[in-house]
Amino acid sequence: MKVFMIGGTGLLGSAAAELFIQKGHEVKTVALPPLPEGAPIPEEMEIVFANINDKTDDELREMMAGYDCFVFAAGIDERVEFPAPVYDAYYKFNIAPLKRILPICKEVGMKNAVILGSYFSYLAKQRPDMKLCEKHPYIRSRIDQEEVAFSFADENFDVAVLELPYIFGTQPGRKPVWVILIEQIKRMDKLPFTMYPGGGTAMLTVRQVGEVIVGAAEKSKGAKAWPISMYNQTWKEFLKIVYAARGMGDDRKIISVAPWMMRMGLGGVKKEYAEKGIESGIDVDGLADIMAINLFIDRKYSVELGATEDDIKAAITDSIKVSQASYDGTVKLLEMKGE
Repeated sequence: MKVFMIGGTGLLGSAAAELFIQKGHEVKTVALPPLPEGAPIPEEMEIVFANINDKTDDELREMMAGYDCFVFAAGIDERVEFPAPVYDAYYKFNIAPLKRILPICKEVGMKNAVILGSYFSYLAKQRPDMKLCEKHPYIRSRIDQEEVAFSFADENFDVAVLELPYIFGTQPGRKPVWVILIEQIKRMDKLPFTMYPGGGTAMLTVRQVGEVIVGAAEKSKGAKAWPISMYNQTWKEFLKIVYAARGMGDDRKIISVAPWMMRMGLGGVKKEYAEKGIESGIDVDGLADIMAINLFIDRKYSVELGATEDDIKAAITDSIKVSQASYDGTVKLLEMKGE
């Protein structure tokens, strides 16, 4: 199989590219420079350094001709800040490229596409009572992304959307997204305890994301959203690992707080956003309700796509150690970016 990928030099795209190549597939990617120093980018992968939005449709057709599978391992998530209306940014980076590229995929004879999405879509569908699309621009955009992607599926073109949860692992030379967690909890370091929501989350490692991308490319049929997870942890369980990785021991006292308390604690964040003219993709008040539930997913879907066991504790530890070093300024890393 010949795979054409957008974002193949990023954390997740490069993991998938390596596995594709190990299984005998050919990979070409369009990606933004520069490459992170020391990153294990497969030498066998053809890299075209460019912004896909700067390419004409004819240029895209020429690059994509002869390929069988399209992988969209790019875009932005809720942690990237934009002015209001923030939905416009999500549309620009996560939806508009699919509206443009998926028809070209079909024109040049590709057979399928794999899109990296978010497990917030899974939650929105499981809990319509929470009205998440009404409250959160980011979640609405991810549901819209799925609908747009599936609109191009037919008997000759399969589309899989991977609803990815929190992901742990690092790419040498690139800044982890988890620096934001260090910023959040560091203010409580001088207290004898940490106050945090009482819910939990699904998660998996970078390598496992690569495995499900490859599995979806090889196995998924029709138009299908795959809820992805290999491990489920409460925030308490997760933070114990985080504090140990920060060198503060694994016996840190974690106090679960009710959503109303979290909303009070986030008052300063709301004020900061207002002063900076930023609209949050996840509404600050509504975030408390999301983090109070156990957003867990059965691993059976990931296993079906070929995910195998990995050391999640080691992956979390690695992510936090590099994030702490980045926060402390002891290492210089490339920022995570939408490609």
